[in-house]
Amino acid sequence: MNTMFDTLLQLPLFQGLAQEDLTCIVGKVKLHFAKYKAGEVILKAGSTCDRFMFILKGEVASTTLSSDASYSFTEYLQAPLLIEPQSMFGMNTAYVSTYLAHDEVHTVSISKVFVMNELFKYEIFRLNYMNVISNRAQSLNTRLWCKTEYSLEKRISSFILNHIERPVGEKLLKIKMEELALIVNDTRMGVSKALNGMQEEGLLELHRGEIMIPDAGKLI
Repeated sequence: MNTMFDTLLQLPLFQGLAQEDLTCIVGKVKLHFAKYKAGEVILKAGSTCDRFMFILKGEVASTTLSSDASYSFTEYLQAPLLIEPQSMFGMNTAYVSTYLAHDEVHTVSISKVFVMNELFKYEIFRLNYMNVISNRAQSLNTRLWCKTEYSLEKRISSFILNHIERPVGEKLLKIKMEELALIVNDTRMGVSKALNGMQEEGLLELHRGEIMIPDAGKLI
């Protein structure tokens, strides 16, 4: 019971619940535990979000592909992590990104049916879920309404920051130079010069067909 209780306490949606409520939930909930080796697929983009999936241990690589498949972003996210809580409800209930285990990853999942029939009975759980969704919406809205920067380096940084889930940590952008030039409305030569300057500043690393950002927080 202590192990199960401690596990639930790691999950953000359960924080603040009374011990007696957690004990009751442990007696009812069907928790599905799983382990993944490095490189294994945890969830695929386009698959139905029919459960809450929590990363309890390890690091996952989350890859999101643009609608025209011209570029992709990969983020490396550490546990504890709730994967795409916004994808469970709404017009589109499919996962947006594909998640791979970057090292050994431990997960636990709870079915959507149980979430709706049992967990939503608890006010603190409902509030926690609404706070998660609201915080994400407010963060995205803030990025959308940020003042437009005019320098090419700032436009490149804004493009990166506007397409990632968390504005910190390591990111990987796979994109052709021509495509990035079109997006930031500049020439290929201008973008190449700006990227090389950013590399000299330690903001990113250039590789063939991809840009690695060691710490996206430095782009802010």
